[in-house]
Amino acid sequence: MNQNLAFADYAVFIIYFIVVSVYGYTVYRKRKQDEQDAKAYFLAEGNLTWWAIGASLIASNISAEQFIGMSGEGFFLGIAVAAYEWLAAVALIIVAVWFIPVYLKNKIYTMPQFLKTRYNESTALIMAVFWLFLYVFVNLTSILYLGAVAINGLAGGEYLHVIMVGLAVFALFISLGGMKVVAYTDVIQVAVLIIGGLVTSYIALTTVGQYFGVGENAIAGFKVLMREAPEHFKMIIPKPTATSSQLDIDKYLTFPGLMSYLAGIWIINLNYWGCNQYITQRALGADLQTARTGILFAGMLKLLMPLIVMLPGIAAYVLYQNGHLPQLVGGKDGAYSAVLTFLPTGLKGLSVAALTAAIVASLAGKVNSISTIYTLDIHKKYIQKQAGEKQQVNIGRIAVFAAMLLAVLFTWNDILGIGGVGGFTYIQKYTGFISPGVFAMFFLGMFWKRTTGTAAIVGVILGFVLSVVFNEYAPMLFGNETLLYTAYPNGKGAFEIPFHICMGLSFFFTMLAMIGISFAGPKVNPKAFEIDSEMFKVKPQTTVLIVITLLIIVALYVKFW
Repeated sequence: MNQNLAFADYAVFIIYFIVVSVYGYTVYRKRKQDEQDAKAYFLAEGNLTWWAIGASLIASNISAEQFIGMSGEGFFLGIAVAAYEWLAAVALIIVAVWFIPVYLKNKIYTMPQFLKTRYNESTALIMAVFWLFLYVFVNLTSILYLGAVAINGLAGGEYLHVIMVGLAVFALFISLGGMKVVAYTDVIQVAVLIIGGLVTSYIALTTVGQYFGVGENAIAGFKVLMREAPEHFKMIIPKPTATSSQLDIDKYLTFPGLMSYLAGIWIINLNYWGCNQYITQRALGADLQTARTGILFAGMLKLLMPLIVMLPGIAAYVLYQNGHLPQLVGGKDGAYSAVLTFLPTGLKGLSVAALTAAIVASLAGKVNSISTIYTLDIHKKYIQKQAGEKQQVNIGRIAVFAAMLLAVLFTWNDILGIGGVGGFTYIQKYTGFISPGVFAMFFLGMFWKRTTGTAAIVGVILGFVLSVVFNEYAPMLFGNETLLYTAYPNGKGAFEIPFHICMGLSFFFTMLAMIGISFAGPKVNPKAFEIDSEMFKVKPQTTVLIVITLLIIVALYVKFW
């Protein structure tokens, strides 16, 4: 069980690097005329196929925080964490049917543009600046840091900064070619990600089978997991009682059973998949049917993700509990790296390539979105209003380089303290506080014509304030047991409300405030979007994809409820 990489592993990784680089350069050469067309550069307008959109969505979504963080949650919670992935497929259906038609009909290319068109310029500028800071100092930095740490651990632990720079340069190479290069190289990245991830899961299961005397058989290994850790195969975490252990309480605080499905998990998913420049940008340049099919394809791929990012964590738990994983270090977040040590030479390189693909694709997609928002929503509007198409492309490239440079500088010595709290927690902490207000602003802006600009600004601010209050101060101010929530001991001398419930409460009261403020305005806001029922009609082939996805999800929940 040698943890370090051998020559064959490096060879596999180098082949992956060459294939992606050559393909990306080929795509760039074919579309070099995009340098004269800003929208083609930033959005690949009209050039992406449905499979490129779907693959790019997944490649941008799955990164080190999923491989490391979600595998760690599989170690800790079990299959309950798969709800993030499986309900994301439902969220993608909602986005494909109801959100994307609104964006495309109103020619929306960026999320700040949506806010300016629907509300006012002040709201758009405030959120553009906020998103840039969030993407650079939260998402980009955490992806780069967590990814570099994970790969460094597998490479021997002595190359952190070299790997960090390598990941940044690789992502820059892809992102400087524009959205089309990012999207089409994402197809290769997803293929490597899925193949490498499935290989890791297969080896993990066969290793379990071997240690427990049922042979090197993946199905037999899976049955061992269900037998040895039955509590890890329940989707619903039970509500703690007076006799519950701190471990059971901690699990509920992380994922509060049925309450998750009534509160926060929908806000997380719908805000992430439907109101996020980083994600929706892939579909905004396509026609409606292509965008819908691509998004639904991504939803079907999401059904596979727990096999790749969660199952190794459960396997690590069973092996560790039975003394077969002494190489596990760093608690639950070390589960995925520990499982990789079982891979034979060559396959370990493939799994590292899969992890690298996830990291690089996310970095490239993120800096492309940063570049798009900065160039189209700030620079073109407030700094250089007369900038031509080629100038905008050049400005976008400068923004890409500047964003990646900042990310490297802030992760070089972990100035932001990402390593102290963990990348997954770091992202959830700083994005979760703003999600209720942002989603309320988008949701009401799309589907209620009375919503006003004043209500939107109040909603964003109030959603953030309420999130802070419920997460940090409510138990101390209002007690541990109220009509709205129950706070539980967190094992650190304080009481906490489960994070998902905090998000649900923040969203509910933010919606009430926005509706109340909007009633003081006109019955139909002059800036409201025109919506008709024809926008939301779907073709038969789209209906088939939706039905298949929902049937698979229902079957999974029936099996593991």
